[in-house]
Amino acid sequence: MAGGGFVSEGDVKHYQGKITMFVLITCMVAATGGLIFGYDIGISGGVTSMDVFLKKFFPDVYRKMKAMSDTNQYCKFDSQLLTSFTSSLYIAGLIASFFASATTRAFGRKVSMLIGGAAFLVGSIVNGVAANVAMLLIGRILLGVGVGFANQSVPVYLSEMAPAQLRGALNIGFQLAITLGIFIANLVNYGTNKIKGGYGWRVSLGLAGVPAILMAIGAVFLPDTPNSLIERGHREQAKAMLQKVRGTNDVDEEFQDLIEASEAAMQVQHPWSNILQKKYRPQLTMAIAIPFFQQLTGINVIMFYAPVLFKTLGFGDDAALMSAVITGLVNVFATFVSIFTVDKYGRRILFLEGGIQMLICQVAIGVILGLKFGVAGTGSLSKGFADLLLVLICFYVAAFAWSWGPLGWLVPSECFSLEIRSAGQAITVAVNLLFTFIIAQCFLSMLCHFKFGLFFFFAALVLIMTVFIFFFVPETKNVPIEEMNRVWKKHWFWGRFIPDDEQQHHTSPSGESSSSSDQSAP
Repeated sequence: MAGGGFVSEGDVKHYQGKITMFVLITCMVAATGGLIFGYDIGISGGVTSMDVFLKKFFPDVYRKMKAMSDTNQYCKFDSQLLTSFTSSLYIAGLIASFFASATTRAFGRKVSMLIGGAAFLVGSIVNGVAANVAMLLIGRILLGVGVGFANQSVPVYLSEMAPAQLRGALNIGFQLAITLGIFIANLVNYGTNKIKGGYGWRVSLGLAGVPAILMAIGAVFLPDTPNSLIERGHREQAKAMLQKVRGTNDVDEEFQDLIEASEAAMQVQHPWSNILQKKYRPQLTMAIAIPFFQQLTGINVIMFYAPVLFKTLGFGDDAALMSAVITGLVNVFATFVSIFTVDKYGRRILFLEGGIQMLICQVAIGVILGLKFGVAGTGSLSKGFADLLLVLICFYVAAFAWSWGPLGWLVPSECFSLEIRSAGQAITVAVNLLFTFIIAQCFLSMLCHFKFGLFFFFAALVLIMTVFIFFFVPETKNVPIEEMNRVWKKHWFWGRFIPDDEQQHHTSPSGESSSSSDQSAP
């Protein structure tokens, strides 16, 4: 690129700079924070499907599972105590995310990542040596603290470090790390289930410490983002870091925009009350609606309880764990689709296509279960139908992995202006974890009572959220974060909430006001 600060192509502002190896490596290290979240999502379902684990900690569930092996398949694992093992992490993460917001704002993003890694490491050790249910729950709560801090800080870090034209792909590195964590956990469960002596579950739970160590060590060496340095008054360091991140000394325009955004943010003494103002209505809506809908796609039915679900549907122990490995692998590869397309084709098209594909798969799964198990849940699956069910679940997982999975984190994190960013991200994480907790706690009971209708229930929610995206979510690809207000102002619905004087005014070298919207109204 030539000099001049920024280049305007059409309606989109492009700052000067290039994609540097420094920023790529930095974002890769930061994204490993997703490993701890993904590993935990994958590990809990596999462990709770292991007979030796159930016999030790949940003997009532084990006896009911064996007694109902030839009767109601839907209710074999219906236990609130068992689901609390999975869900307790997420309510702890919900509470921790609010402390993480204050930490991220006051001390920077990397400090939050370090705290998250340390808490997760301690939690994994407690779980690995657990002797009773109380120790299991204490360990899960500590894991939740780690997840709350990681999910608060990592997406914000990635959005701030990445250049606008690659922000989607680099931010999705967080989701890719989550999918890798799930896949690794599924492989670990498959292997540890074969360990003689009945301690395989301890290996599964204890190995959560590995990604925690990676995140904690990585956080020690990560640089702070230019936004965070400016926010805390270190402007010279911020400019030097921005030059290093962008690979050029010509960063004056972007640096000035960051300073202006920071100065505006410093005028705001109460970001939590500020985000409630009318002019931030679009951002607040996205902070609540997108993570809410992301969890109600029903994906965690698969990710949390894949082995349990497959055993419920008649798969054997090894077959259930291997099926979870297969869906985990599909999850990883499909996430790459999003990485390579999100900044080229945009967010909206992936949201819409993924929603339609998930809807079709969920309806088909519900129909098969209804035909084969009926309301009583006393039927069985032939190998052909079992394979078809696995294929449909894989297509469903793939659709989520290139749409609602990564974009559920990306779009909220990139739409917050600096003065509400920490509060906005905290709300996003809190809503995500709240409904993750609700789904984790209620799913096995819902499966028992809704039976095959549960998949129609989630299909209806997917239809609603796809319609929401079509009408209310603008395109945000290639738009610098500090210019996002212009996108909301030009939207057919949200524009009414944005006062004219709230648009950020930047002048180009020719003195003309530049615009940075790449939004196409539905």
